[in-house]
Amino acid sequence: MIIIIFFLAHWFLSLFFQTFYLHRYAAHKMYSTPKFTERVFHFLTFVTQGSSFLNPRAYAIMHREHHAYSDTEKDPHSPHFFTDVFQMSWNTALSFREHERRLKEPEQRFKGNYPEWHLIDYYGSHNLTRLCFILLYIAFYAAFATHWWLWLLLPVQIVMGPLHGAIVNWCGHKYGYSNYDNGDKSKNTTPIDFLMLGELFQNNHHKHPNSPNFGKRWFEIDPVYPVMKLMHYVRIIKLRKPVAGSLF
Repeated sequence: MIIIIFFLAHWFLSLFFQTFYLHRYAAHKMYSTPKFTERVFHFLTFVTQGSSFLNPRAYAIMHREHHAYSDTEKDPHSPHFFTDVFQMSWNTALSFREHERRLKEPEQRFKGNYPEWHLIDYYGSHNLTRLCFILLYIAFYAAFATHWWLWLLLPVQIVMGPLHGAIVNWCGHKYGYSNYDNGDKSKNTTPIDFLMLGELFQNNHHKHPNSPNFGKRWFEIDPVYPVMKLMHYVRIIKLRKPVAGSLF
């Protein structure tokens, strides 16, 4: 039972900071926040993602490329140019690594206005740091796993950040329905979207890329948006008014 709780907590906390901080803040700047609070969110993203920490700068640049070239040959992770999710994920990882290591010069319009923290970004992406997190996960499983099959969850936790991205990028552009004609193949994938904290309302998001609420119809519930509204109310963050026609 402890392993299940640990797994679910890791799943949703890692996913929360991916959508709340990396996606909605780093890539789209849907809200503003003081530098100290930004650093707190940055650190919590590192801790919750652990061995699969995603560099915010690289994430923001690649996600902006995705919006600008959605489901075209320039899209870094459109599922319509790969035979399976594994090939798409591998290509995504290669593109991400190029931005992470600054081996690829992004277009000028994709640069800037994203959070950077050299200490966390460097060491969080270092293989030794990732190995330390993996060893901590293994130690936890060794201490609390009561059945052999619980160990099957461990590989998922090790690659959780990229796994979340693969689910969203694959399912969100292949399965579901569309509220809008965006000129791409983005879909809203319900009812499993709850497990992805709103990220699978891809069709809505591509229509309104800087809107903090990914749900648009009465039954489309984005569980992260009320959290953001509460943070706005208590002045932890300040929600930005969506700008029509702006990608980020």
